Amino acid sequence: MAKIKHHNFLNTVHEVFSDAKRAGVLHLYAGGKSFSGRTIEVKGRELFHFGTTGYLGLEQDTRLKRAAMEAIDKYGTQFPLSKSYISNPLYEELEDHIKEMYGYPIIITKNSTLGHLGVIPSAVDDGDVIILDHQVHWSVQNAAKMLKNRSVPIEMIRHNHLDMLEDKIKKYQYKKQHIWYMADGIYSMYGDYAPVKELLSLAEKYPQLRLYFDDVHGMSWVGRNGTGYVLDQLRELPENVLLFGTLSKTFGASGAVLACSNPQLYDKIKTFGGPLTFSAQLEPASVAAAIASAKIHLSPGIYRLQDELRERIDYFNDCLRLTGLPLIDQNTSPVFYIGTGMPKTGYNFVNRLMHEGFYVNLGIFPAVPVKNTGVRITISRHNQKEEIKALVEAMEHHFPIALEDTHTSIDRVFHAFKLKPGTMGESRAMPKLKVEVHESIEQMDGELWDRYLGGQGVYDGEGLQFLERAFKDNDRKEHNWSFRYVTIKDEKGHPILMTFLSLGLWKDDMLAPAQVSEAIEEERKRDIYHLSSKVLSMGCLFSEGSHMFLDASHSLVDKALALLLETMEKLERQMGGKMTVLRDFDGNTPWHNELYGQGFLRVQMPNSCTVDLQGKQTMENYMGQLSPKNRRHFRKDIQPYLGLVQSKVIATGSSSELLDFKRLFEEVRSRNLGLNTYSFPDRLFEEMNQNPLWEFIVLTPFKDPGPIVGVMFCYINLNRVYVPAFVGMDYDRLETYATYRQLLYRTIERAIGLGIPKIDFGMTATFEKRKLGAVVNEKYAYLQTHDNFILEMLGVMEGQE
Repeated sequence: MAKIKHHNFLNTVHEVFSDAKRAGVLHLYAGGKSFSGRTIEVKGRELFHFGTTGYLGLEQDTRLKRAAMEAIDKYGTQFPLSKSYISNPLYEELEDHIKEMYGYPIIITKNSTLGHLGVIPSAVDDGDVIILDHQVHWSVQNAAKMLKNRSVPIEMIRHNHLDMLEDKIKKYQYKKQHIWYMADGIYSMYGDYAPVKELLSLAEKYPQLRLYFDDVHGMSWVGRNGTGYVLDQLRELPENVLLFGTLSKTFGASGAVLACSNPQLYDKIKTFGGPLTFSAQLEPASVAAAIASAKIHLSPGIYRLQDELRERIDYFNDCLRLTGLPLIDQNTSPVFYIGTGMPKTGYNFVNRLMHEGFYVNLGIFPAVPVKNTGVRITISRHNQKEEIKALVEAMEHHFPIALEDTHTSIDRVFHAFKLKPGTMGESRAMPKLKVEVHESIEQMDGELWDRYLGGQGVYDGEGLQFLERAFKDNDRKEHNWSFRYVTIKDEKGHPILMTFLSLGLWKDDMLAPAQVSEAIEEERKRDIYHLSSKVLSMGCLFSEGSHMFLDASHSLVDKALALLLETMEKLERQMGGKMTVLRDFDGNTPWHNELYGQGFLRVQMPNSCTVDLQGKQTMENYMGQLSPKNRRHFRKDIQPYLGLVQSKVIATGSSSELLDFKRLFEEVRSRNLGLNTYSFPDRLFEEMNQNPLWEFIVLTPFKDPGPIVGVMFCYINLNRVYVPAFVGMDYDRLETYATYRQLLYRTIERAIGLGIPKIDFGMTATFEKRKLGAVVNEKYAYLQTHDNFILEMLGVMEGQE
């Protein structure tokens, strides 16, 4: 498989969000002339509101509203000065109240995002290291990544995996001054908690450990004076803990707050904190509303509000227990998450609930992994028991229908979230299609296979027999691949879809930038399998081309594709895979939306290259049809070097030649960290050497005929396609002989000599291939991962020294 272009994360997010917008569940506008908090108008319909983050309903409290209006009347809509110069007249009172709430020095920030941007670069020194929980809020991750410019290492651990955290601490305990672990108190999607007490014990064991908590979703509804979940667990705020709370969301106003008991650290952040210094301050109305809320938090009334919310949370939990709905984390926070698995199921479920009169949030990538799409439901004091019960009844009714509508199953949902199988029934009417899965190409009808998938790449029937022999019974696990051949037929036995799959060990950084792979390779000197996973892929790492036959004219083609994806999911589960890859689609595939709906993300691959040799009987004839610019390229950059080397075609190499072939290929592979793969087994080259359909185009210097400077490994597919599968080169003499350009030229020359009408030139180096007449086409792959951890961890590493 050729090098995949490094994917633009923002483009993926844009495509996912655009898909959700088209489904009518994202980027909506609330309507109506007023807002009560209990209901919300969406698309002209009044819905019960189960999507708020104002859990106590204080945003509708008349005391906050009155204070905000009076502040505008007295001080205007804003106070346009930096707080570094002078704060508006209400700020000092607010700071006094918030400090009284926490019992520790505090800093008010415009919002939590700007707060993190100000605090993290100020608190973390150049001699420190940051470790991020995988699910810590994006605003924390984004602020932490700013420190890459100061060469502060940034690591990531799986969500709440304290054993993994301790391993990271041990890695840095004698190298770094402070080790910062950053996490949420309450996580905003699943509503689960940080293990605060266990983290505090870890900090006692390792004095270098400092804890940074974003507890904006734990604020107000729990804890003394409503100061949140984390402080409720800590009881007292140690000097090695920085704690963020919020003055918005449940607090009912606007802004955020940092609590810090370390005097030196507090002074450092307070004196100059980037956005804390230069950003505009809170508007007078927001400050006044926050003062009113703080007074409530400092009164016994806050505990009455907390109790009222807890009663609703308990009631919702009681109702859910009577259903088979996949609740992802059962706890007592006001945040609940019902998993749907595939995005399109989530779209369907949300739309059904809105039609029934309930507004809920869609949980979608990148907030959750694509396969962990679901519905986030938040409970507030606005919600009454009758509508809570009605929501649960609506979910219980519509959830299995949403599964049926989107051709999925409850078992797939539970598997996606690693839950025990549920009891909710389903009644899917499966299309009358037959799926056949074989473990060897020899079990397939060879004529049928070649009719639909032969004539391209290295995967006609003969080529697949060769691959099966080469990638089995090897000593090392990365050299052993499992193959599966999938055929989906209609009732009459006609194939609608055919493809082959492989399961192999991939380096997790295979598609990462070269500098990331370079750093990871240092770790692999100690552990060769560090950051590696089994991947179920359409095609294999050795093949390129259109790996799937699909009868687009068949009436059941959409059902066949959905059935393939379900079959691949089962195979991945059975075979222990961690990611699924569908490859080599063009940019206009009609199944793009379906694949996104099934939880796949699209990444652009390098452009593919083919050469049409129809009617080209001589090399002179072929070169004559190139553009004037490309002919000049040949005369200047290729022709002068042709006389420096001898080109010959070897059908079967000697033992010494085969060793040279392996060595030259390894020179290319080991340097290509942009496509970082494990090596190929020796058996591959031996099988290639013995197979009559493989041959080697070899370049040796005329003046020094002994050493080989370049070799192209070529496969002849059904005498219809010539496939230069990969290349080996001596890098010390690469420029001396223009080796790569010569090998491209000689490959075309050889195909013409054999009378083969087409070359599949594969991917990479499209600029060089285009100059020799290759036609270039865009290609895309679709990836489906169990979670985002590896992708995000590699993203964190990118740009680090």
